[in-house]
Amino acid sequence: MFRSLILAALLASGAAAGFAQTPARSSSAKTIVPAGDFNTAKNFEDLLTALRSLDAHGLNPAHYRLAELEDMTQPSRQREQVARQSWMLAASHMLSGKLNPLSVEPDWTAKRRSADIAAQLDLALATGTIAESLDALAPKQSGYAALKSAYTKARMEMTAWTKISAGPTMKLGQSDARIRDLQTRLDILASGIFDDATEAAVQRFQREQGLDDDGIVGAATLVALNRGGAEQLDALRVNLERWRWLPDDLGRRHVRVNIAGFSVTTWQDAQPVRTYLGIVGQRYRKTPVFSDEIEYAVLNPWWETPRSLTVRDKIPAFRRDPSSVKRLGFQILDGSGRVVDPDTIDWNTATAANFPYRIRQAPGELNALGEVKIIFPNKHNVYLHDTPTRGLFAKQQRAFSSGCIRTQDPIDLTKWLLAETPEWPVERVDSVLASKKEARANLAVKVPVHILYFTVVAEEGVVRYLDDIYERDAAVLAGLRATK
Repeated sequence: MFRSLILAALLASGAAAGFAQTPARSSSAKTIVPAGDFNTAKNFEDLLTALRSLDAHGLNPAHYRLAELEDMTQPSRQREQVARQSWMLAASHMLSGKLNPLSVEPDWTAKRRSADIAAQLDLALATGTIAESLDALAPKQSGYAALKSAYTKARMEMTAWTKISAGPTMKLGQSDARIRDLQTRLDILASGIFDDATEAAVQRFQREQGLDDDGIVGAATLVALNRGGAEQLDALRVNLERWRWLPDDLGRRHVRVNIAGFSVTTWQDAQPVRTYLGIVGQRYRKTPVFSDEIEYAVLNPWWETPRSLTVRDKIPAFRRDPSSVKRLGFQILDGSGRVVDPDTIDWNTATAANFPYRIRQAPGELNALGEVKIIFPNKHNVYLHDTPTRGLFAKQQRAFSSGCIRTQDPIDLTKWLLAETPEWPVERVDSVLASKKEARANLAVKVPVHILYFTVVAEEGVVRYLDDIYERDAAVLAGLRATK
């Protein structure tokens, strides 16, 4: 209702519709808005309602001077000033987040939502819609709405959690008091015996939480089981904030990578098309969080080994086994691009300081990039690619790469990306792949890619709490708890 009122008012006044930046006001061309302020009883009470509603979005109303305003029972110039300042601050946080994403994600590049919130305030005061005005600034993404609903539900259902004490791994056939606590936590008959029903309940819980569904309660499963109501609320608050950093429009056709979920999902017209399993950077070689545009794919790629990996990985590996250079299809090139016989190199004395060569790996089954790499040029040299070690996709926790995102079935992903590129039909992709020769396929229309970090996701009606593999939630939560 509020959005329609705002839209109508904006159109009537000749301003731009939606949340686009409105033109600056000038003496020669002013937007005519009926007068309104917070010293009218209705607008002031509606402001208090709007500020209290922030709690449903994981923001603390106390940070917006709610208690101070509640004590200002009489109209005054000071009340008007405090009310406007509080609304403006709350509106800016609802629009684009309480935290600057760069403070916790230094590589952030996604565009943030913007609006002339001063004009929004004038319109809300004039149309008597202050009560709904802050809610109306929330992200329109379905993911945000799902987490907000989960947050509301978690607050309503928050009860004393059945904690399971630390101890040895629990599995089928065992019996003790901890298993009784486990069964209570899983809401099944608490017999104290780890029977088939208990194993099935543990496996179901593990699948929901993105863990290996082996039916065994080890350290990772125990942590997830003991994640109580307060921890869930904190995780939801953190991820609602991450949604507020994103634009409403991520792209008609786009790709989302969730690092914490080890997933790569294609989206079209605001609907998910397919989710692929992904492998992301190890904890000491983290995949960065940023947005970019996919420009092309390389079929049957050579792997130009980055200098950092040459120094860290390849020189030590070739020192241990010099024959692996040729066996794995690597070439050594000098500064002029000429191929150097690897047998002429003394790998025992090779170091970062005295190794002037480039290393690359030929296309083939052993190539580190597999059959395809998907490129969105960026300073991190991060991209999506295939992998010859496909067995790693069977793992639930998949932080194994050096920063790039390895993708299950990348050929299918590549064909989807090229679907709007007439010169690269599916048949041509298959033919080039079969040739085993490198070829570049430029996309006719660039496809946005968003590499994100969400530790709570809602998928098909199920809310999943994921491991904070890079330990990034604490910094966001601290920012949300800070009074300024």
